[in-house]
Amino acid sequence: MTTAAGSGHPSTALALGHIIYEVMYKQMRYDPANPWNPANDRLVLSIGHAVPIVYAAYADLSGAVGFDEAEKRLLTVDDLSTLRELSSVLDGHPNPAEGFPFFDAATGSLGQGLSVAAGLALGARLDKIDKRIFAIVGDGESREGQVWEAMDFIVDHKLKNVCVIFSCNNHGQAAAVSPQQSADAVAAKAAAFGWEVTRVDGHDPEELAAALSGFGANKKPLAIVAETVKGWGVDMMLGKNFHGKPVPADQVESACAQLDQTGQKLGAQSNGEVRPETRAGTPARAKGKPIKLPPFAEAMKRAGKEAALETKSLATRAGYGVALVALGDTDERIVALDADVSNSTFSDAFAKLHTDRFFECKIAEQNMVSVGAGLSAAGRIPFASSFAKFIARAVDQIDLAGISRANIKIVGSHAGVSLGADGPSQMAVTDVAYFRSMTRADAGRGTPLCHVFQPSDAICAYRCVELMANVDGLCYMRTHRPNASFLYPLDEEFSLRGCKQLRKGDKLTLVSSGYMLYTAIEAAQKLAAAGIECNVFDAYTFPLDAAPVLDAARAAGGVILTVEDNYIGGLHAELAEAAGETTDVRVFGMTPTRMPKSAKSAAEVFSYVGVGLDQIIEKAKALAAT
Repeated sequence: MTTAAGSGHPSTALALGHIIYEVMYKQMRYDPANPWNPANDRLVLSIGHAVPIVYAAYADLSGAVGFDEAEKRLLTVDDLSTLRELSSVLDGHPNPAEGFPFFDAATGSLGQGLSVAAGLALGARLDKIDKRIFAIVGDGESREGQVWEAMDFIVDHKLKNVCVIFSCNNHGQAAAVSPQQSADAVAAKAAAFGWEVTRVDGHDPEELAAALSGFGANKKPLAIVAETVKGWGVDMMLGKNFHGKPVPADQVESACAQLDQTGQKLGAQSNGEVRPETRAGTPARAKGKPIKLPPFAEAMKRAGKEAALETKSLATRAGYGVALVALGDTDERIVALDADVSNSTFSDAFAKLHTDRFFECKIAEQNMVSVGAGLSAAGRIPFASSFAKFIARAVDQIDLAGISRANIKIVGSHAGVSLGADGPSQMAVTDVAYFRSMTRADAGRGTPLCHVFQPSDAICAYRCVELMANVDGLCYMRTHRPNASFLYPLDEEFSLRGCKQLRKGDKLTLVSSGYMLYTAIEAAQKLAAAGIECNVFDAYTFPLDAAPVLDAARAAGGVILTVEDNYIGGLHAELAEAAGETTDVRVFGMTPTRMPKSAKSAAEVFSYVGVGLDQIIEKAKALAAT
């Protein structure tokens, strides 16, 4: 396969040959003809570059069970020659969104698969299905801290239906693995983390069978440390740096002949009747009906926030907490994860009222996002929250969730520079540009790869959470720490790609979002007192339908000024790109122009970074005069 493709990792795949045989042919309870049956056992290949061995096994098994190809197109051995072709379902690494019906999540950026397995195991527990989750992890990737975040998490949550198999072949890409990733070290670490550990020869079928025979009945999650050989059975690969190198075309027959000879020496036989054990299961979960949250006031009372209805003031992070509780009441698919800051993100309200669907991940944001991807694959709608600044640690995991087309919702609290006293180590200022970069990419089904939400008040936050729950795919929402007065009626409605016009004017158009919007409104009020009437827009989501803003700007001098509490690449870019297709609107932007620092109030930090009230007024006056 890899020779035909001209690239790939045959040596790593050969190291897994016996493990894949034991798992896919003998141990897993699944029906290849119905790959998404929720009762199927699952396999997560964290060491994703070894995927050709799984493709080969699946094609072999597909032929063994005699599918009706007129009814459903299934993988055949002939398909294997299309590995890595653009039109093929066989991507170079596991990629469920591209058509191969076996994997639950994209892997290949190493270290993430065990976390996905944990999410799948949590989903099985919620669904009361006794399926088992197998995860295969390489020794080199076990250097990744996320592997051990997942090891902790699985023990914390008593997920005894997870088995991790470490393939310890002692070789990385550039050189041998560190002694800290040796089979001895990995086994000792796994035991120290509270797992049941078994050591095996990864090429001995009897040892592998014995190690897996009790999986599911064990009292702890099972870790099998398998000593394997990279390039097993092919002399030209042994003891050399053969990582990521296909066998040259003129040597393929020789390599295959060596494998055949080894099989004959070991007495291997094939009776043509090997097939996985299958069992009946419940039908795949159908998509739920559109989720409609109760009236805002009703949800506020349910979440214990009725006092804010009198003061008409509440932080958007608290509005998120109110919405999360309402979602949990409305739809059992909703689950929540947090990274030890639930009393700041306000997901703790959900934890108290929907305890069985809340998963504390502690200070391990990367694991949290990948667990969320696993829960998504299990049919749940996960909302994962932490400080927006700390979400940045999981950018790679978010990328892989996007590749998987996971239906995951990320919520970053304490966003922007309005945080004030805590200082820049706690302030997210790069997040908008990162997430917005995905909002103009097609997920492959005519919808954006990501939707971004920046609510200004608790009412908007509440309805943005409802929008997120009804989007099938990745979403990100920023929430803020300070309390903020209600801008909208309690029954206000919001929409994807939408914006809201809060003031009308004929001199200039101000556009902002989130907590920064309040400063823009105050600036507009002071400008009005000086005879400069401005439009004010709340652009609370990306991708944004810019037409209403551009149309209003054309009638008000043709000038737009955006104001943001994040670095460049956000709202200014969104409107400038839209206006770039016209000739009658100019867009100017104000974003933080220096690194923020601690201060006692948001207003002080705004001024320090160049987006304070007086600075906005000065810039607006200059633009209105042009």
